[in-house]
Amino acid sequence: MLKKHLFTISFVSWLVLITLASLFSFSEDVSSGINIPYFDKIVHFIFHCVLVIFGVFSFKENQNDVFNLKKTLSKLVLFSIIYGISIEVLQYVMPFNRAAEIWDVLANTLGAFAGVLLIKKYLSLTAK
Repeated sequence: MLKKHLFTISFVSWLVLITLASLFSFSEDVSSGINIPYFDKIVHFIFHCVLVIFGVFSFKENQNDVFNLKKTLSKLVLFSIIYGISIEVLQYVMPFNRAAEIWDVLANTLGAFAGVLLIKKYLSLTAK
């Protein structure tokens, strides 16, 4: 049963992880002292790139023979962008000690499009 819905579970779990990581502040002691410039933007990029990839596989495992990659990718990119903007709005209005940034939205969007490119490349390689 779980194997049949592995990517759907992964997709939903990834959404929960993104939401929690984006809305709640974590102790500064968690960092190892290494300062990587724009690390948070890299994380946003990766979050949304993986979101699109898990989303495609989730749609694919649930739609079997009627799977349309172009439509699915369009829906997932739009979802990722709206979801990212929603998280930023929540950061702005809620008292979680988080700051909303337009650059985070840009990183999210670029990550979603990178996910599209990666999934297209992967599926073209596996189709041969």
